[in-house]
Amino acid sequence: IDITSPGFREIPIAIYDFLGPLEGMSIAQIVREDLEFSGIFTPVDQDAYVETPLPVFDPSNWLPLGVELVVKGSVSIEGERITLSLHLYDVVEAKKILQKKYTAEKRFLRVLAHSISDDIYERITEQPGVFRTKIAYVGQKGKTRYLYIADWDGKRPRKTGIKGRNLLSPHWAPDGRRLIYSDARGMKWRILLLDFTKRKEMLITSSNGINIVGDFLNDGESFLYSSSVRGTPDIYLRNLKSGKRKRLTRWLGIEISPTVSPDGSEIAFVSDHAGSPQIYRMKLDGTGLRRVTFEGSYNTSPDWSPRGDRIAYSGRVEGRNQIFIVKPDGTEPVQLTSRGNNEEPSFSPDGRYIAFTSDRSGDKAVYIMRANGEGVKRISPKGMRAFGPSWSPNKIF
Repeated sequence: IDITSPGFREIPIAIYDFLGPLEGMSIAQIVREDLEFSGIFTPVDQDAYVETPLPVFDPSNWLPLGVELVVKGSVSIEGERITLSLHLYDVVEAKKILQKKYTAEKRFLRVLAHSISDDIYERITEQPGVFRTKIAYVGQKGKTRYLYIADWDGKRPRKTGIKGRNLLSPHWAPDGRRLIYSDARGMKWRILLLDFTKRKEMLITSSNGINIVGDFLNDGESFLYSSSVRGTPDIYLRNLKSGKRKRLTRWLGIEISPTVSPDGSEIAFVSDHAGSPQIYRMKLDGTGLRRVTFEGSYNTSPDWSPRGDRIAYSGRVEGRNQIFIVKPDGTEPVQLTSRGNNEEPSFSPDGRYIAFTSDRSGDKAVYIMRANGEGVKRISPKGMRAFGPSWSPNKIF
């Protein structure tokens, strides 16, 4: 199935509550919510189901309803372990196309459900799903900021133990096992690394002026950041092992918010050297500078899609910030949001979804949407100011 083709339509899917204990209903509901948000599947109302939930299948029951996929299964529980048997049927092909058994501890019920969603998604689209990914963001209570990590849908939010008054800009390493971020103490801006496997925080650099992190390179050993150590902020590349840094920009004005292309050969960033903040791109060696944004006088916070075909950014329209996507050559800018202020876009690892910060409901909160602007959904807890989302890679600790 080519989910990128203009003629693509959502696939009607029937997802039965899984037989057995009540957990089967909960898991089925999570799978429905995952697949519905994807924009690829339309879960059919359960009132229309015509078969028993037992793993028997007759395509003639479903063809008149237009249903194309049917999901059935059963759950059993022994102590704290849950086991689920899954059956996925293709109505048009009139056959079972996926059968799999899952086991997990009961406390990881949501992870098990997301695994099922990923497997169904991948079986149909031949692309990995994002339902087991995480989103890191900064949550603020009072004057203190905390680094949070939640499931992609905002569920199971938890503090990492990292806090500070000026915590900013978390970014994932490609291995999904480390986060890099900025924080200020006194007059010094620090860049820190949280390693989940070693369970420790490490200081990478500290200096007067700003040090704001950007993307990791694909090797996971070097990262981009913006520093004003020499005056106005410039873009630097720093190696974690050697500590060596390389200055990439040398123009008059401010250069911030670097993001790397999927192949690692180019970066996009914000510069005001032409008078107002605009998105530019250039090769990693500093050559081949090209301007990307030409509409609007204030364009910031770029994020390069993992697909390589779009850059998301925040642009000011009638006094408010909105999320846009544009081709890397600067053509076809499209505005995705219109309510409130919207900024800090972060693509999912498959490039199909975007996390972002919005104040549409009052205070700042983290939302997700499909990369065409549809399906907007708040994922950060109510009653907490939240911003700076970073969507994890598919590989996750």
